[in-house]
Amino acid sequence: MSVRATARVVAERDGLPVLESDGPLALRRTRAAGPYTRVTLVGAMSAPLGGDRLAIEADVRAGARLLMDSAAATVALPGRTPGAAGYDVSLEVGEDAELRWLPEQLISARGSELRMHTRVALAATARFVLREEQILGRHGEETGTLTTRLTVHRAGRPLLDQELAFGPGAPGGWDGGALLGGHRAVGQLLVVDPDFADKPPQARQLGETAVLTPLAGPALVVTAVATDALRLRRILDTALDDVAGG
Repeated sequence: MSVRATARVVAERDGLPVLESDGPLALRRTRAAGPYTRVTLVGAMSAPLGGDRLAIEADVRAGARLLMDSAAATVALPGRTPGAAGYDVSLEVGEDAELRWLPEQLISARGSELRMHTRVALAATARFVLREEQILGRHGEETGTLTTRLTVHRAGRPLLDQELAFGPGAPGGWDGGALLGGHRAVGQLLVVDPDFADKPPQARQLGETAVLTPLAGPALVVTAVATDALRLRRILDTALDDVAGG
């Protein structure tokens, strides 16, 4: 039997008026360093499985600063119910608010099929950091089918809309030299900061398998591939430190 669940969090300047867990999506307030309120996603059961429909909604209201992460990687697994699993993430960040969305890796296990869509709506003065990491197969196994889409609007206007597809159900060539080139870990880092309007980032290569690309707005995206999850995390962490350091 498939699972349908939606977890919600609302962050305000002085607290978390809404923190709702549901099914396998358990949200916990955890200790944070610095100015952020921190919420951690703790998996309460195996999910997403085939046919599951999961969703997370986060609303960061004016002046609030929220860091959201997860306690462990999310593993997409085949299930008894036929069809793809769905995972929808909706993030809204208000004026002078900040959200750092830093979950652990998404692992696509052999035989699984997952469609994930992250939708982000940012106010003009919002700050936002997103890290996404996809691991194609567990150790020594082939990947499942994984489709991810990231849609970002800022001040009501499109900022980024991209889709990635991997695995047996993806269009041919996804593992070729022009795309992954045999790598099994792929990720990106999106940073939106109004300060970039006065000091826009410059496009540049970051090591052998990553590149920083400025967007048409006060934002940048770092795209990277790596042989494994550990190397991918090091690349993205180094990129974030580089961006934060100016």
